[in-house]
Amino acid sequence: MRSASAELPKAAGALPAAVPVARSWALPAGAAAASALVFALVSRHLIDDTYITLSYAKNLAFHAHWGLIEQGTANTATSPLNVLALAAVTFVVRDAVFAAGVVFVAAQVLLVLGLRRLGERTGLPPVFAPLAFALLLVNPLLLSSVGLEVTLGATGVVWTLVYAGERRPARLGVVIGLLALVRIDLLLIAAVLFAARREFWTGVWRTAFAALAVTLPWFGFSWLVLGSAVPDTLVIKISQQSWGPFSFTNGPLLYWRNFPAEAALSFLPLAVAGLAGVAWIVQYRRGSATARRLTPFAALAIAGALHYVAYSRLGVPPYHWYYAPSIIGATIFLAACACAVPERLRRGTGTAAGVVLMASVAVYALPGLPRQFAPITSNHASTTEYREIGAQLASIAHGRTVETAGEVGALAYACDCELVDEFSDRGAVDPAITETKRRSGDLGRALLEANFHNFDHSVAPMSPDLVLATTRRAPPPAALATWRIDSPWVGTQNLYLVPAHAVGH
Repeated sequence: MRSASAELPKAAGALPAAVPVARSWALPAGAAAASALVFALVSRHLIDDTYITLSYAKNLAFHAHWGLIEQGTANTATSPLNVLALAAVTFVVRDAVFAAGVVFVAAQVLLVLGLRRLGERTGLPPVFAPLAFALLLVNPLLLSSVGLEVTLGATGVVWTLVYAGERRPARLGVVIGLLALVRIDLLLIAAVLFAARREFWTGVWRTAFAALAVTLPWFGFSWLVLGSAVPDTLVIKISQQSWGPFSFTNGPLLYWRNFPAEAALSFLPLAVAGLAGVAWIVQYRRGSATARRLTPFAALAIAGALHYVAYSRLGVPPYHWYYAPSIIGATIFLAACACAVPERLRRGTGTAAGVVLMASVAVYALPGLPRQFAPITSNHASTTEYREIGAQLASIAHGRTVETAGEVGALAYACDCELVDEFSDRGAVDPAITETKRRSGDLGRALLEANFHNFDHSVAPMSPDLVLATTRRAPPPAALATWRIDSPWVGTQNLYLVPAHAVGH
């Protein structure tokens, strides 16, 4: 990879200076309109983990407080930059869901501008940017992750590729720093893209210092004030391990079993990119100019594959948005390949891409619009159900502490009450830290010790007054309230609220 050249002269396919301004703005304007339409549809079924992020943003915007609930500080927001961006917009518009739409559209516009810049620089036809953008926009798994940090991550990765190829070390460092604040694991993607350049060490210190200037203020604050530099979700998700026989490695099979069409379309880029990657290697070794032109995109696909391997080694559960970096890298690589093939083959690749786009749109629309659930979801109830329950819970709890039944995001967002679990209660995180240290080697244990050096292990978990639980049978007589919930993931259940002493707390 280090010997591969990612630096090419400005291509003949680049937009000439004489192109009218209207045409240069047509692509980002179209991307903004399409993204706004998509968010209008998916905002009704944002997944529960998105509402964890939105709850953080709402508390920060309205109360200058970092936590899932107003009553306690926590550090379980996986993406600090996403929370900060959402909170800034929420402070202005006074609605975190609407703010999520604003951030989503803005990130999508930056994404398509980055794709266009990549396409121009590498000599790809102008259709590359809108094609790659459209394939990412309608991917069922990515549609199911809107509101999380996925789009910010995709945008950061694309601009990392832009500045790495253009040899702009300071700007590259800034983008890599922002990428670390989007998700710390995306530094693996950035490292591969950085090292894929010929003479990659050129400007390395300017890049490193710029990245540190962006990241150190937040990570220093988080380490000193919140008790850990890296969000607590790292140890929480590692300690959860697998869902029965399904880990991250074979997780796509789990989603294929539950959502066959949606999963097939979501993970299709990974399989096809593997085949295209083999063809690219063969052509590159033969000295093909087209293959050399595709080197930056191949590096991105390889980075996504390494991200998949890294998560498999960590042994985390198969949360569907964890697959997004691999899918994004593979999709952009395939779009570049489809546009770079000889003219006689381009009609075929274009037709194949069109079929995938239409199939993805059809699969989304098939249950009827507006949808109640995301195309791929592991939630136990719909967003609408949880928000209605949360609003009722606020009046039932009367200020008492409530332990959740496993999903806290939408309930906390709607309830504005003291809902506790390990995502909202800092004292409940300590067992996950201990378990992760136990499973780690010497190096991992040392890193965990350093990360949690300022963590207050003396804080005890909150004692709930009330407990939410689920059952497929009739709720117990002691239940203070019951709600019937349903989802394609687990079917129909009864969610009920009981006093803590009734369940042995």
